[in-house]
Amino acid sequence: MLAKRIIPCLDVDKGRVVKGRKFQNIQDVSDPVELAIRYNNEGADELVFYDITASNEKRDIFVDMVERVAAEISIPFMVGGGIRSVDDVYRVLHSGADKVSINSAAITNPKLIETAAKKFGSQCIVLSIDAKEVSPSRWNVFQNGGRHDTGIDAIEWAIIGEKLGAGELVMNAIDVDGVQNGYNLSLTKAIAESVNIPIVASGGAGTNEHFLSVLSNDIADAALAASVFHYNTIRIPELKSYLTQHNTPIRSVS
Repeated sequence: MLAKRIIPCLDVDKGRVVKGRKFQNIQDVSDPVELAIRYNNEGADELVFYDITASNEKRDIFVDMVERVAAEISIPFMVGGGIRSVDDVYRVLHSGADKVSINSAAITNPKLIETAAKKFGSQCIVLSIDAKEVSPSRWNVFQNGGRHDTGIDAIEWAIIGEKLGAGELVMNAIDVDGVQNGYNLSLTKAIAESVNIPIVASGGAGTNEHFLSVLSNDIADAALAASVFHYNTIRIPELKSYLTQHNTPIRSVS
């Protein structure tokens, strides 16, 4: 069985790591390079960098910040926010990212996933889905930082994303983002049962038990979190030790 992954997330706005609740009430946290170094040293399996306002502000991602982070870490590095073209994908990969996360632009232009996957390989292309429950067991895809309801069914979009060539999915559950009451297991499981590519669960982590629940029973391949790591509510070495004790395959902290 493949090892499950623990992935800290850096939501970056104007050069600073920030965090909110349900994509709102954004507050300053820290310098992205300092946090990236810390997570690299603590044993994170990957790192995610989201330029959270690039798409809404219709501007390019902060490539210089991507370069600074990539220069300081040795773990896989995924970058998203403001990716609107194959050229954007190239620039981010050339700046040091290992994977590129595409969200809003893929909704407007699904062919972007297919073209990028063919050019750079599916292993580099991640479809990030911001989903919110709009009726019982029905989740819609939202775009532009959770500001706009597209009306697209999240499960159907995940299936399309896989067919277009995405090598991985990040499921961002807006309803539980930053609340720390646990991952949205119903949404994540529904997606996992519909596709055959790895699923990264995002939104809602608050305890070690939350990580265990989403990484067990074939629900998710990786768990992404921000606040609990930023504020030292959970330390990655202790979390990995806990998961190992509960028979979850995980890469050990060296």
